Amino acid sequence: MKKILLALALLLLVGYGIFEARRLLEGPQIVLISPQNGSATSSAVWVTGTAHNISFLTVNDQHSYTDEGGTFRELLVPPPGVTVITVAGVDRFGRKTTESVSITMLNYCPLS
Repeated sequence: MKKILLALALLLLVGYGIFEARRLLEGPQIVLISPQNGSATSSAVWVTGTAHNISFLTVNDQHSYTDEGGTFRELLVPPPGVTVITVAGVDRFGRKTTESVSITMLNYCPLS
């Protein structure tokens, strides 16, 4: 009976350890919320999303920060034409991930 209880406790302990380590095992994750891929705009663009398991985050090669919940937000003013926005992240073990979207920046010129 003691062996069964000991084996059950050990199995429970190992299962809990794997459950808690799952985020470290998954690696870095980035989800872009906006802008949408293929969208067009004529003004500045807010790049927003979430990043988990990230120790270093960049938006178009510029350092960015996340809040406690992993949300990031950066304002970009791309040149007219097609622009690719790339968000890259590295975790503390050196594993990398990137997410990219392509947007079209319209050349806005109001009539006087």
